[in-house]
Amino acid sequence: MRALLLGFLLLLVQLTTPALADDRRIVVELFTSQGCSSCPKADRFITELAGRDDVIALALHVEYWDYLGWKDEFASEVHSLRQRGYAAAAHSRTIYTPQFIVQGGIINPESFRDGAFAGEVKRLVRLHAGRPEPVRLEVERSGGMLAITVTAGDDAVGPAVIHVVRYMPEQTIRIRGGENAGREITYSNIVTSWKALARWSGRDRMIVKAEAIGSDPIVVLVQADNHGPILAARELR
Repeated sequence: MRALLLGFLLLLVQLTTPALADDRRIVVELFTSQGCSSCPKADRFITELAGRDDVIALALHVEYWDYLGWKDEFASEVHSLRQRGYAAAAHSRTIYTPQFIVQGGIINPESFRDGAFAGEVKRLVRLHAGRPEPVRLEVERSGGMLAITVTAGDDAVGPAVIHVVRYMPEQTIRIRGGENAGREITYSNIVTSWKALARWSGRDRMIVKAEAIGSDPIVVLVQADNHGPILAARELR
C-alpha cells in the first residue's frame, strides 16, 4: 500500500511540476526540399546537428520545387515566405536550396562549393556561442500551455518577434519522382508549424502564453524585426 501511495505521489509531482526549456542553443535553419537533388547532403548534416546539445536544428521544407515531379509532403508556403524574408533583408531576390541560416544570418553561398558548408556552419555556431545573449528568455510548460518571459538585457536590441515552432524529430521517405526519384532519405527536425506569436518592444519585460498541445518538441525564439538576428532561443522536448 505504501509503495502504491509513493508511486501515486511521484506521478502527481510529474504531472504538476512545470517543464523548463533547455539552456541556450544556437539556431541553425535549413531550407530544403525532397525535390532538390543538391539537398540530401545538407539533410544528412541537419541530422548530425540534431544530435548536438548546443544547437537547435530546424529543417524548413519549401514547396517551390514540387513542379519538378515530386510533391514534398513537409513543404509549406510559410517556409518559403520566411526564406524570401531573409533574402529581402539581405537585399537579394534570389532563393535557393539547400540554404543554411545560422542565428538569423545568411551564410556565404560560396561555402556550398564542393559541399564545404558544414565547416562554415560549425564555425558560425562556435562564433555565436561565444557571444552573450542580448535578451533573457525563459520558457516554462505546464500542462498544455507555455509561459514565455522575455526580458531586455543591458544593451538595447529594438523591436523583435516571439516565434513558436513545432517539429517532427525524424521521418524516412521513399521518393518516387522528381530529381531524387528512387532514393530513400531520412529527414530530421522537420518543421511542422511556425507561428509568429507576439511582437516585443525590446525594452519592457513581456510575458505571453501559448498552447502546447501534443508531444512534438517545441522551440521558442526571439528574433529581431525584419528577419534580423535571433536574439535568444529555447527548446522543450
